[in-house]
Amino acid sequence: MKKKEKINAYRGSLLIEGGKVGVLLVHSLGGNPIELRFVAQGLARQGCTVYCPLIPGLGGGTDASGLSSWQDWYAALETAHDELKAHCDVVVVGGISAGSMLALRLARERSKDIHGLLLFAPTIWPNGWAIPLHFNLFALVYHKWVAKLMRLQQRAPYGIKDERIRNFVIDSFKSEGRPLEDLFGRGGGLVWEFKALARDVRRRLGEITQHAAIFHPREDDQSDISNAFKLQRKLAGVVEMTVLDDSYHMVTLDRQRSVVVDRSVEFVQRLTQKLEEKAAVSRLVQNKGIAE
Repeated sequence: MKKKEKINAYRGSLLIEGGKVGVLLVHSLGGNPIELRFVAQGLARQGCTVYCPLIPGLGGGTDASGLSSWQDWYAALETAHDELKAHCDVVVVGGISAGSMLALRLARERSKDIHGLLLFAPTIWPNGWAIPLHFNLFALVYHKWVAKLMRLQQRAPYGIKDERIRNFVIDSFKSEGRPLEDLFGRGGGLVWEFKALARDVRRRLGEITQHAAIFHPREDDQSDISNAFKLQRKLAGVVEMTVLDDSYHMVTLDRQRSVVVDRSVEFVQRLTQKLEEKAAVSRLVQNKGIAE
């Protein structure tokens, strides 16, 4: 039976119903769940239930007032996790770019309920080759009201190496009647909140013990591969690393998205099999103890 894909128009979220293995995926800063659609569909074809919520405040166009905080983003992710956990026995959480920081925090805070991590071009701080040099001055801003006076603009190639895909994304955005400023611009307050979130996560990376798979492009225009290497060194669990040689930042959309999808599916399958084997051994030991 073909999986039913649902896009909740009110919340802007993507849900594909499936079995008892759930995957919770978080979009980027200023992005939306469509960034993760290829990965979501690939996982769903293997029977997973996949939920890509639109996080209010983190998503593009969801915080015109600039009043949301990273704690609000995280609370929304916790709610999404509760919804998914109600239907699934195994939950893997993941995210692209800034969304990976929220995924890591959820894994840390709910370690017993999160069984694995999928991290796509994880970003502790934007430091790719296309990031303007003056962006580094933002690290010196310590008050949000000052940050809100700033406006940060992305530069080409906007995280997508394949020109055809890049133009398709831009044309789709234009067709919705939204200004490109919404797609490529980031308010200073939004970036300030992300900086605070990343600092919270970075301080306690050693407490995150789940098995993780990281996908990062070698020539990331938005987030240098040093971000991924830091996670590889600091995370306490097993970390698998896939370095992509023909993609920019948006690895779930760019030229090697099929590699990302296939290896994500294979990772979740292996993780699920390992958990099932562990549970079987535990039941065997328990039954043996009762029999004796």
